[in-house]
Amino acid sequence: MLEHMILGLLMEGKMSGYDIKKTMDSSIGLFYTASYGSLYPALKRLTDRGMLSVTELDNSKNKKLYELLPSGRQAFMDWLGEPLELSRNELLSKIFFYDYLAEDTRMMRLNELQYKLANEIGRLEAVNQVVLGELERIDRPEDSYFRVSVLTYGLNFFNMVNQWIHAIKERKEWDDVGRNK
Repeated sequence: MLEHMILGLLMEGKMSGYDIKKTMDSSIGLFYTASYGSLYPALKRLTDRGMLSVTELDNSKNKKLYELLPSGRQAFMDWLGEPLELSRNELLSKIFFYDYLAEDTRMMRLNELQYKLANEIGRLEAVNQVVLGELERIDRPEDSYFRVSVLTYGLNFFNMVNQWIHAIKERKEWDDVGRNK
């Protein structure tokens, strides 16, 4: 996923490895992080595969600027257009860059995700009913509190994601600066 994050950040323009790391930390760092030790090898792999060009600056020792090439842009857009997964990191990482997708692709992928969410919510609700029945039949249900709390977390998480996806599809969700809440 790191390589896709790099490609996405370079959609904005040329950056050094340091700038990519700094931008990553201040934007997608909430849900995705990378160390310099993983960033620079990923930049080399992307360059070797012809997805990035690299320019060494004469005015700075060891400073390189990376630029997205058409094959890198295409690889990024192909990845971005794939169906969304329920993995938190991948979900947030892709949606962060969804402004680059065509509206019809965005809506198709968001609708598919809501379908997956509905299935997961239904599955977890069914498991919850079974668990509640089993808890009624055991002597010390409190001994299963933390195990059951993970099920509650799953239900709450999937419901929250579903509400959020609905809000962004309707473009109701904005930041806390109060533009359109």
